[in-house]
Amino acid sequence: MALTNGGAATPAPASGGSNLVLILDYGSQYTHLITRRIRQLSVLSLCISGTAPLSAITALSPKAVILSGGPHSVHLPSAPSFPDGFLSYVQENGVHVLGICYGMQLLVQKLGGVVDVGEKQEYGKMEIEVQKESALYAADEVGGHQTVWMSHGDEAVKLPPGFEVVARSTQGAVAGIEDRKRHFYGLQYHPEVTHSTKGMETLHRFLFDVCGLSADWKMQDVLEEEIKTIHSMVGPNDNVICALSGGVDSTVAATLVHKAIGDRLHCVFVDNGLLRYKERERVMSTFESDLHLPVTCIDASEQFLTALKDKEDPEMKRKIIGREFIAVFDDFARNLEKQLGKRPEFLVQGTLYPDVIESCPPPGSGRTHSHTIKSHHNVGGLPKDMKLKLIEPLKLLFKDEVRKLGSILNVPESFLKRHPFPGPGLAVRVIGDVTKGDALDTLRQADEIFVQAIKDAGLYDEIWQAFAVFPSVASVGVQGDQRTHAYVVALRAITSEDGMTADWYYFDHKFLIAVSNKITNSVKAVNRVVLDITSKPPATVEWE
Repeated sequence: MALTNGGAATPAPASGGSNLVLILDYGSQYTHLITRRIRQLSVLSLCISGTAPLSAITALSPKAVILSGGPHSVHLPSAPSFPDGFLSYVQENGVHVLGICYGMQLLVQKLGGVVDVGEKQEYGKMEIEVQKESALYAADEVGGHQTVWMSHGDEAVKLPPGFEVVARSTQGAVAGIEDRKRHFYGLQYHPEVTHSTKGMETLHRFLFDVCGLSADWKMQDVLEEEIKTIHSMVGPNDNVICALSGGVDSTVAATLVHKAIGDRLHCVFVDNGLLRYKERERVMSTFESDLHLPVTCIDASEQFLTALKDKEDPEMKRKIIGREFIAVFDDFARNLEKQLGKRPEFLVQGTLYPDVIESCPPPGSGRTHSHTIKSHHNVGGLPKDMKLKLIEPLKLLFKDEVRKLGSILNVPESFLKRHPFPGPGLAVRVIGDVTKGDALDTLRQADEIFVQAIKDAGLYDEIWQAFAVFPSVASVGVQGDQRTHAYVVALRAITSEDGMTADWYYFDHKFLIAVSNKITNSVKAVNRVVLDITSKPPATVEWE
């Protein structure tokens, strides 16, 4: 799987298009899950915009294309669609197409059927009945019911010529269709969601029985292909800077690039004043003793905090942090140029696939950037005039895949299991001005107590991410028989597979009581502790 330099270029799969599943994204909140589910079956899948030009699709030569769900109605003029020539291309080249939810309706409409507002809208868990043996359903499933996850207000009311209904909801709506002769298939529900109890079986049948794909996508192949890509980008005399945060992503990215180019990689760890409790000391010790990476530590805390003073808007804070990081890296590059006699050309970042997805505009919005969930400093927060070229070797991987890659690269397991930490650091965990009062130190103390308690209880590996938040809100309390007016701290712990969706972790009450008591007794500025019990969606993982 070769990654391209820069933001929007289309990636090329490692093994050509012979075993690639391409997902055209029409804005469903579950699109990333389709990508993940297919990869879990050891098949390479990539996701691009559903309105991408035909050349972007043909360049990848996919064996199968999946049209995702989305919030649009296909009968509206503004509805996004695949490009002109798509249907001819897939038929001429024997490409199998599966439409899911909106994707199915799009297929129906474009092939001559009719989609209209449904008499009964179907949302959430629903039952479907498999009506006949087909490519998507086995013989022993005929006549049986399946629980599936529906999310549609429109429905197919007339199918195009050549199609037949193979499943219906118990309310009578079309749930599964196919035209085997032309390799077109459709599901009105979301097989990728765990609520669809036999969804993975259906995807398995589509990939292997219908499309004839092979389960041959492995992390070792990714590693080898990425090294080839780095060699093709970086000349034999070029030098590369890597920004190490101490997290899993940047560490695996650095280790991979170091394997490719050796000592021409120059790592830098920046203390931006927004790190966790004793993070600088702990991380530098690990780099030196366990990873054996040559790392220069730069204390730029005053520079960052001065730039952030009085800034309250979260997007502005992210942009400032991205700008200051690049300023530090440019300065580091100039100093390296004096030492080496040659200026470094590249900057390595540990951008992941969820970062890219969250920083993309929704299909059909008419925007080329934002309306974003938030800009990641690895993606949308970097200045346009940045002098360094980007190398992002993890850009198409999810977090669990990065950990597998790190294991192959012999990154210590204890390091790979570290919880994610946002690039902007504590700036997105202090609501508002991070420089106001003792907000950062207060947060560091509370966060350390919370995370250490999780480790002591043996819960750390069960949780995707755990941290404290400083909402910058004061409350009235009573401590030592005296009335206090001190700050609130919020605790957040989530479970997740990839950070794209998440649920809050269910702690034992005794654990929460102990943590709350320790924080309020140990951190002078705090008199109240609250627990964030919001899933993602509707919330994001971080508060800002």
